[in-house]
Amino acid sequence: MKAMVLHRPAPVESRPLSLQDLPEPVPGPGEVRIKVRFCGVCRTDLHIVEGELPPVRLPLVPGHQVVGVVDAVGDTANGAEPGVSVGDRVGLPWLYSACGRCSFCLKGQENLCEGIRFTGYSYDGGYAQYVIAKNDFVVKLPPTFADLDAAPLLCAGIIGYRSLKVAGVKPGDTVGLFGFGASAHLAIQVARHWGCDVLVFTRSEAHQNLARRLGAVWAGRAEDGPASSCDAAVSFAPAGSVIPAALRALKKGGTLAVNAVHLDGVPAFDYSLLYWEKSVKSVANATRQDAREFMELAAEIPVKVSTQVFSLEEANEALLRLKRGQIQGEAVLDITQVV
Repeated sequence: MKAMVLHRPAPVESRPLSLQDLPEPVPGPGEVRIKVRFCGVCRTDLHIVEGELPPVRLPLVPGHQVVGVVDAVGDTANGAEPGVSVGDRVGLPWLYSACGRCSFCLKGQENLCEGIRFTGYSYDGGYAQYVIAKNDFVVKLPPTFADLDAAPLLCAGIIGYRSLKVAGVKPGDTVGLFGFGASAHLAIQVARHWGCDVLVFTRSEAHQNLARRLGAVWAGRAEDGPASSCDAAVSFAPAGSVIPAALRALKKGGTLAVNAVHLDGVPAFDYSLLYWEKSVKSVANATRQDAREFMELAAEIPVKVSTQVFSLEEANEALLRLKRGQIQGEAVLDITQVV
């Protein structure tokens, strides 16, 4: 099979992913093999490729927003998860597996599992023609969405939805979104569906215009935004410098959810920004329950997905444009054209 492989983390400008021929993987007990159709390109992939997230295995095939069709099952896969069989269209998200036994899993917090594993990081991911998945961790996809449009839902959508929950967003709230990339352009649609007014804080004029088209009541740079205007906020930026600005925008008692798997640091800021019982909480991964809830909600709304399509061979270019802020919505690799 064809795959884009990372042998050594390096700046994406150096094109660190190389196209290779690899043996087709074989599913073991409790596993399925997915013939990949599309795979989203996430900022987490960029952090992995550039080494901002320390490598846990090399060589590695990145990619964790996988849409495809089950084409093979391990010996016990069908018996362990009825309904997952050859021919099913499924998605594979960031959460590859959790132990199911630790104190976090037993409390319904598998996103914090002591033995958690990740797609495209702990195991090879979807920048390839085939990928192996745990049969009980794949996500059933609503028929509402075409394969291309389903890919961004599997991380950008799920984690954006969880971020709104972590921030404590309630129907009718005024919500601030800081950064407006792949995840935020889906989260705004959920918030608007809940009857929320949404303010979008982003430097990019193109992203500001997209935010307005998706229903933002205000969009502009963080330094120009109204203070004490938001009941809750989510930061999607990998920059810690956003946190003081987001706290400034929060009302008393509000919560800021920081949706970043990697952050460049948190600057010192005046305690007055945090006073009045404001909170800052990180968003760490997502659960299968988050995925089920979001997929149902996404189909109900239905959310509109903005994508830019690249070939598998163009994965380095997609990551580079993501790094430069040149992607509207989400970049997606089209694996169907691979020969």
